[in-house]
Amino acid sequence: MTESSKVNNEKSLNSAMTPISKMEGKTVVIEGKTIGIGGKIPELKEGEKIVRVTQSVCPYCERLIPAIIVERNDKLYIRKVCPEHGEFEDLYYGSAKIYYRFLKYQEEGRGTNIYVPLSAPCPFNCGLCPMHKNHTALANIVVTNRCDLSCWYCFFFAEKAGYVYEPTIEQLREQVRALKKQKVTLAIQITGGEPLMRDDIVDIIKMFKEEGVRHIQLNTEAIPLAELYRKNPEEAIKWAKELREAGVNTIYMSFDGVSPKTNPKNHWDIPFIFDAFRKSGMTSVVLVPTVIKSVNDEDLGNIVKFAAENMDIVRGVNFQPVSLTGRMKQHEVEKFRITIPDLIRLLEEQTDGQIKSESWYPIPVAAKFARFIEAITGKEQFLMANHIACGAATYVIVERNNDGSFKRFHSITDFLDVDGFIEYLDEKKERIENSGKFMTYVQLAGMLMQIGKFIKQDKLPNGQSLKKLLYKIITERSYSALGEFHYSLLFLGTMHFMDQYNYDVQRVMRCNIHYTSPDGRVIPFCAYNVLNDIYRDPILRKNGMSLEEWNAKKWKHRYGISEKYVLSAKEIQEIKEHPLYKKTYSSFLK
Repeated sequence: MTESSKVNNEKSLNSAMTPISKMEGKTVVIEGKTIGIGGKIPELKEGEKIVRVTQSVCPYCERLIPAIIVERNDKLYIRKVCPEHGEFEDLYYGSAKIYYRFLKYQEEGRGTNIYVPLSAPCPFNCGLCPMHKNHTALANIVVTNRCDLSCWYCFFFAEKAGYVYEPTIEQLREQVRALKKQKVTLAIQITGGEPLMRDDIVDIIKMFKEEGVRHIQLNTEAIPLAELYRKNPEEAIKWAKELREAGVNTIYMSFDGVSPKTNPKNHWDIPFIFDAFRKSGMTSVVLVPTVIKSVNDEDLGNIVKFAAENMDIVRGVNFQPVSLTGRMKQHEVEKFRITIPDLIRLLEEQTDGQIKSESWYPIPVAAKFARFIEAITGKEQFLMANHIACGAATYVIVERNNDGSFKRFHSITDFLDVDGFIEYLDEKKERIENSGKFMTYVQLAGMLMQIGKFIKQDKLPNGQSLKKLLYKIITERSYSALGEFHYSLLFLGTMHFMDQYNYDVQRVMRCNIHYTSPDGRVIPFCAYNVLNDIYRDPILRKNGMSLEEWNAKKWKHRYGISEKYVLSAKEIQEIKEHPLYKKTYSSFLK
């Protein structure tokens, strides 16, 4: 670093960080815990460039402290200094190049319904407060903290917590009604624990539909279905059909790899789960791998290939780089840390360059389409204005052999000039906003005639016309038009939820994946789960019961599901010999 660039870096750092907080040097008390605010500004090191400044928390005491995000060797790092516990540095984003490319798509958001008054700095005032920038796009509603598994990286389960949380259907109804205050399309993810542990899960889903929820996503490892299937296949199919007919739109299913090594969680169960889904008409499954460096990051290409082989029921894959909970030493964090650009790079490598890095876009790209539709209709739309570091997505086109088997992938950018198309939408949006009603239709008609110039290849391998799919989305602007596009291509996404090592307050302020609470609050994901000692745990504990109380109920599921699920060596061997297992994993068995 030259002396002049070093001086400029220091000037931009000092000007950006003054003042870091109006509450510098003060404390806040939340759930009986006193949390300090403020600290010294981390220093730039040789060879670093300041990218931006933010606030973070100490991984040991949760003190709100200044943090800097710096570029070094084409990667971004976050660094902070706690007055008591010292300096912490973590990999923030694995590619500066991708970060800067994504920057042009950033959106600010436009706020949302205020649930709680402003009384403390972010992220210690969640509920949502006046500082929050985005409405709820997906609301997580916890229906239980019980789970039939005990995964080491999981956010929570009853045995670890020491109590059971299972709200009544009426308590869950009130949480949905709290969401309605935002006056946006209701999309809910039923989560836990393992939701299928609830005996009344079908009744819960029906209640959500009664309350006007448009999209219901069931977050599950689906092992209870497999357990039932091996006892009675017809009953398992019946249960899956009940879930679908009650109102489940999408199964958001844990799936960490194609082998028992990378996916010890439900590898042996997937063949039976998929058969139950197929025979019950459940045709919208999203595979959700928790990606952990050195554990399953070598299996990412196989996961996408597995999804492609099962596109009759699988709509996409949403990778989640692991959120590291608990106190860990620096070398432990480095061992498991993987970021979105790392995942994108590995997918390109593991698919022989077929899924290209440049075909990925940050979540706020969706906001560009929403702004365009707003210009046409004059009505506010569902706006995905997350921080660019929170997530990314792409679509891939699957080409098959004559016998229907998987052949290869094509990136969406092989067929569509995505950058040019988005820029064109932006340009047309501005013209439409300055036009009268008649000229709006003229502009729209002209635009539809120009779609073809952004199409590199119109005919998809399955015979469909990409131009017609896009035309239908723009003209109909309907759930079904989007659904047709979504069913024709394979969606790939990634969401990197934070932990206390890489915590960035600017990201949590823009979060649109929220949790509801029995007390009426709506809390961002990375406040609820990362600051769990002041949000999640007290909320669930206050509204839960002791393990002793729960055990006294002598719980029994109507489908005979086990409290804890462990397969014996004999059962695993039987599964290995089962025709469904051999068929499901035929491409991956050695």
